[in-house]
Amino acid sequence: DPHGRFSIDPQFGIIRTRKQLDHETQSVVVLTVQSQLGNSSVYSSTQVNISVIDINDNPPVFLTKSDKVTISRTQPPGTAVYIAHADDKDSDLNGAIKYSIASKQSNAFSIDPRLGVVNLTRTVFGDKQQEYTLHIAAEDCGSPPLTSLLAINLTDRRLDSLAVKIVILDINDNSPSFTSSSLSYVMEGVEVGFLVHRIIAKDPDEGRNGQVTYHILSGNENKAFALDKITGLLTTAQLLDREIQEHYSLTVMALDDGSPALSATQVLTIIVLDVNDETPIFLKQLYETAVHENQDPGEFVIKVEAVDRDAGLNSLLRYEILPGAGYEKFKMSSDTGELITTASLDRETKEVFTIKGNRCCDLGSPSRSSTAQLHLTVLDENDHNPLFAKTQYQISVREDIEEGSAILDLFASDEDDGLNGEVMYSLIDDTFGAFAINSVTGSIVTTKALDRETKSWYTFRAVASDCGTHLPRSTTVSVVVHVDDVNDNDPVFLQNPIRAFVPAETPVNETVATVRAEDVDLGSNGAVVFSLMIAETVFQIDAKTGDIMLWEPLASKDFSTYLLVAASDQGISPRTATAMVIIFTEEQEEEISFSHSLYEASVPENSAAGGHQIPVCSYGC
Repeated sequence: DPHGRFSIDPQFGIIRTRKQLDHETQSVVVLTVQSQLGNSSVYSSTQVNISVIDINDNPPVFLTKSDKVTISRTQPPGTAVYIAHADDKDSDLNGAIKYSIASKQSNAFSIDPRLGVVNLTRTVFGDKQQEYTLHIAAEDCGSPPLTSLLAINLTDRRLDSLAVKIVILDINDNSPSFTSSSLSYVMEGVEVGFLVHRIIAKDPDEGRNGQVTYHILSGNENKAFALDKITGLLTTAQLLDREIQEHYSLTVMALDDGSPALSATQVLTIIVLDVNDETPIFLKQLYETAVHENQDPGEFVIKVEAVDRDAGLNSLLRYEILPGAGYEKFKMSSDTGELITTASLDRETKEVFTIKGNRCCDLGSPSRSSTAQLHLTVLDENDHNPLFAKTQYQISVREDIEEGSAILDLFASDEDDGLNGEVMYSLIDDTFGAFAINSVTGSIVTTKALDRETKSWYTFRAVASDCGTHLPRSTTVSVVVHVDDVNDNDPVFLQNPIRAFVPAETPVNETVATVRAEDVDLGSNGAVVFSLMIAETVFQIDAKTGDIMLWEPLASKDFSTYLLVAASDQGISPRTATAMVIIFTEEQEEEISFSHSLYEASVPENSAAGGHQIPVCSYGC
């Protein structure tokens, strides 16, 4: 401590300052402290490092209090025009400086608060003011902060303090500017060379610096336009078609003749106006669709569409149906092209509509139009019942018809289409197992042998049903089957044999016995006549009544005989049964014996039960 700024208590070792310390002069003090034990020669030492903490006791200081610079009016924004610098002896935040413009006369300048760089924020080319004074403040970041001010005078370089006459020559410092519109219109199809637009640009410079020529930079790749570079007149170089290109965007440049030349560009939009040169075109030349029958009027059928490449009214389309077969059942919206029904359609009356006159026309002047064809199929609804040709069928069949034979082919027609018109057949009511029907063909067949004598007629109902998937429809018809008789039953004697006791004195023509026989067949098949199988002179038989009469007187009192009586029906291939009548007098006793001791017959194999009979005969003696 050569400057004596510290003192130490010799007894307690407390170090104290004796003078004011200055951080900026010496920020660290290194003291060597020695201790001694009493008056002995024994001592020791240690080193004490003292850091002097800075306080904000120094303001920022500019190297100069004022300054002067010159700039050009043509300097662009962002140009650095001056660098302010101030020093602050303090440390850390106390020595950190922030710069600011304390008082502004113009918004043309800004300062970087950290670096102190003064920049142009805009050009001063158009300012009338020749001199600017900026007051720049430097402020540290201590607490409280300390500040210093600097005044700067900014003078236009072009001025001088001397009285010198300066002639300002024009320089090419103005670019051309467009005054003509950036939008123009032209009709499509105009002749080549038609004036479309005049491009105008102004340049306030003088002489060649203000002379402007015009050029197309882009947008004219197909060479649709030509531009006069001197007059700026833009004309068509070829026929324009709006449907190919409806607008053009030309980038046009106005270029002065200065050195270096300055230019300006403009995007010129040219709208090509439409003329009615396109015919409407239907998306399809043939529209095909289907609609259900029986729908209420107003049912949507189809929407037809056409396109017209024109624009505006020239592209607005109106639709209509031209008169033709069946067109009155439909109506078309003139705006949308939607087709609806005006009446309920009946497929069974008319299934297909072909409308050839489906037309659309645009609203241009003169109007252009085209036509398309519409093919409409009416879809079936199950609205018809199957119909039989008769309300009742009566048929007669022989009782000997074979099992499985067809006796009647029913047919029902259905005007509907598809499954709705496909008919299936069935029987209801009890047929006693005698009949069945083919569900597809409607053929009724026998399912067992018929026997008129058991049941002579059948009544049942047949049903014809369509195959509609939703609520199928059906019709019922009555069928009456009469079973015709065939001669399949033999006459049957009510009594066999018959015994007749005839007194010997019985007179001639007296009825001595009567045979009875029945045949369950009908008509001649069941009409029985009687006859004697062996010629007889004593007795005769009435063919119709079966009465046996004495034809001659009896020869003796012990007379006896037997008669073989045949009962035959009158059918074709008549059937016969025999009975034996035994006649004897009262004195004669009855004795029965067969007429033959051996009977022989032939029967085919596989004959049906009851199919053949072998008559045997016995008589009384």
